[in-house]
Amino acid sequence: MAAAPEAVRLPARQDTVSAKILRAVGKLPLQIFLAVVALLWLVPTIGLFITSILPASETATSGWWKVFAHPSLATFSNYSALFHNAGLTEAMKTTAFIAIGNTLLVVFVAALAGYAFAWLEFPGRDWLFIGVVALLVVPLQMALIPMFRFYDAFGIGGTVVSVILFHAAFGLPFAIFLLRNFFVGIPKDILESARIDGANEMWIFLRLILPLGLPAIASLAIFQFLWTWNDLIVSLTFGTTPITVWIFGQLRQFSSSIDVIAPAAFLSLIVPLVIFFAFQRYFVQGLLAGSVK
Repeated sequence: MAAAPEAVRLPARQDTVSAKILRAVGKLPLQIFLAVVALLWLVPTIGLFITSILPASETATSGWWKVFAHPSLATFSNYSALFHNAGLTEAMKTTAFIAIGNTLLVVFVAALAGYAFAWLEFPGRDWLFIGVVALLVVPLQMALIPMFRFYDAFGIGGTVVSVILFHAAFGLPFAIFLLRNFFVGIPKDILESARIDGANEMWIFLRLILPLGLPAIASLAIFQFLWTWNDLIVSLTFGTTPITVWIFGQLRQFSSSIDVIAPAAFLSLIVPLVIFFAFQRYFVQGLLAGSVK
């Protein structure tokens, strides 16, 4: 019996130098456009940082771009004075307590609720989930005064706890919706195999659901942290003083004290950026999770 002829292998096509040049030239306009957009997007942040390291006398008489002609004007004395400001350090502590406490609470409760809505059978499950989705359209502003009176009646009005609970109440509908839709995409065979091996629901949640749902949980944590860190209206209404309210108070009292406001604003900006870039990999995975089945 004759052996089957071997398949003919065609040599891989090699791009010529001219083809590579033409392809690069074709992408050049788009790359230039994106670079210009990125630069324009960064100009306010760059301007804020340069303003924060300039003496107040210089910013009052000229623009921040003067530092490019006279680099010796730059000084970090504004930051040194700022870190010795008791009001700012207390505001930073308050902001950290609110943002971290609220984020942990929302992620924990939403993960439990998302798992229950996704994989547990109980009466009224679908109707309850419809109610959760309906809560997404409730505007935050309409509940500020009623909830302030409610918290004040229980003696927690004007405290960090009241702000954490308020943000949690309005962050949970979206958090539950997001995690439930992600958990539904986890293969059912994995959960059934664990149940056959004798695992209870809490073991499945802690050892399977949380590790597999890490991208979505990390994305949710970033969203919730950024939303809470940058909040102004809720803290202003409830009488707490995170960094946003502290900066707002400085702006009202000392509108010309740019040497205080600019470094404080940049400090408030840089912390969320560090958090975002630290968890950027999980954030992108969480956004793309479930997009392809």
